[in-house]
Amino acid sequence: MSGENPYAKIWNSAFIGIFIANTCMSLAQMMTNALVARYADHLGASPSLVGLVTGVFAVTALLFKVISGPAIDSFNRKIILIGANVIIGLSYFGYGMTESIPMMIFYRLLQGTGMAFSTTCCLALAADCLPKDKFGSGIGYYSMGQAACMAIGPSMALTLVDNFGYSITFNIGAGLMVLAVIASCMIRTPQREKSIFKIAIHSIVSKEAFIPTLIMFFMAMAFCIIGSFLILYAEGLGVENIGLYFTVYAGTMLFTRPLVGKLTDKVGIAKVLMPAMFFFALSFLLISVSESLWLFLIAAFVAAFGYGSCMPAIQTLAMKCVPSEKRGAASNTIFIGVDIAFLSSPILAGSFVELFGYPVMWRLMIIPIFLALAAIFIFRRQIANTEEAFLKRNAS
Repeated sequence: MSGENPYAKIWNSAFIGIFIANTCMSLAQMMTNALVARYADHLGASPSLVGLVTGVFAVTALLFKVISGPAIDSFNRKIILIGANVIIGLSYFGYGMTESIPMMIFYRLLQGTGMAFSTTCCLALAADCLPKDKFGSGIGYYSMGQAACMAIGPSMALTLVDNFGYSITFNIGAGLMVLAVIASCMIRTPQREKSIFKIAIHSIVSKEAFIPTLIMFFMAMAFCIIGSFLILYAEGLGVENIGLYFTVYAGTMLFTRPLVGKLTDKVGIAKVLMPAMFFFALSFLLISVSESLWLFLIAAFVAAFGYGSCMPAIQTLAMKCVPSEKRGAASNTIFIGVDIAFLSSPILAGSFVELFGYPVMWRLMIIPIFLALAAIFIFRRQIANTEEAFLKRNAS
């Protein structure tokens, strides 16, 4: 029927296109992220410098968010996503050509430029075409592609490097970004009200998204350490096949994320997030005492019920805070929190490694998780009010 709403179900054509584009982006990112720290170490970087190379992309990701938030709310989101994916693909191609730390830093900064737009824009596009009564479930499905990529990306990257070297592996990541561009070209989203492009505080950040951003900042501080140091830590212990950590973590998320999405719609975000925080903290404690692969894999399984559950719930909260025309600013705000965490936390953790060693570092990084938990407890009433206001705003 011509009058039928094409966005009445989660898996509509626009959402499928966004899902494919995001999945290709995520697979390329998981592959390259698994190798950046290892390659920097291979080039002779110290733990602190490894942390700098890992997190430096957040410098440009933060700087360009001054433009990305207003642009995503003012212009064609699909075109912005295509351009961002091209920039990220060029950075991955650059990794394959570089043989020095300064060049690694340059291409890492270029990647951050693209990511200032890509992740923010993709989340806003996904929110645009989801049915409002299944919002949490939809964001949970949206993040499933990321979970699948985490399952295969790091192991795939390590296998490819061992067989073909860093250059070819990074170029494969660039090829995946070409696929993301193709998928982005096929997206057709609903008409929406657009803001006038203006670089101002209210168009760059959304004050309504402060609470999810604060929670995400503390969670990202802990989570980014896994990508930065887990492989080096395990290899230093003589643990082989550590890439299986990411496989178990992501494989578990394939069923936890849809489940958590449905629970979010039924019982509320705060009631989902609070127990998930304890699981995430426990996973860090397990990593700190792990000396064999099976203990790392148990930690991965536990972590999937922690950060793996929190991420889509926090994104859902951020998208519920604002109307459609402000989703670029809200998405921008939450990823600013992520960028600040990814910039500061690896450098901080690298310093902890040099001062206290790896086991103590893992335990110290539990602190941000409990700060996130405290924020949820303090703002639990405001979170509930946000969810209630969202339902009223979108009631038919």
